[in-house]
Amino acid sequence: MTMNMHEIKVTTEVLWRAAVFFALIDVVLLAYLARFIQPHMFRQLKWPVTAITAILWFLIWLLMVVVFWEPVYHYVFSPWSRWIIPPACGVLFALIGLFFWWLALRLSGNPVISLCLLGGLWGMVTHLWTIRQGILEKPPMLQGVSTVAASVMSIFMFIFFWCVILGLAFYWYKRKEQKKL
Repeated sequence: MTMNMHEIKVTTEVLWRAAVFFALIDVVLLAYLARFIQPHMFRQLKWPVTAITAILWFLIWLLMVVVFWEPVYHYVFSPWSRWIIPPACGVLFALIGLFFWWLALRLSGNPVISLCLLGGLWGMVTHLWTIRQGILEKPPMLQGVSTVAASVMSIFMFIFFWCVILGLAFYWYKRKEQKKL
């Protein structure tokens, strides 16, 4: 039995459940990362964070345009942009990641928490932009979904992504340090 992507219906309740799910995972990941990535280590993650951010967001958007182009994204993006979006988002998000890394070091508090919270806010901004483009009105899959639920869920989902980025960057850093020994 195969699932037709056009038959899937996302609801406000699904988004609220996803927000809670991601929030619970975020708390665990943030606590773990904040404990093990000390500020002096965080400073060393500049280029690993930038590179992993580029790769991860390129892959996420490649998946989005392959799987969700017809049921969702063709409603809000021009056809010519389909194969430009993944590399463009890889580069854009890498620059955003570099900026967030820099800013996280200058904000008070733990830079791990700051970077991930900045990432969550970026998620909300990007989702509000796509909502403004009609992503909750045009695709049948998303029609009727609450703007608030979509925005809140995106915060926690993006915090999760930035935790993954930081976790992979930290792993990269630790492997590099082990090879020096």
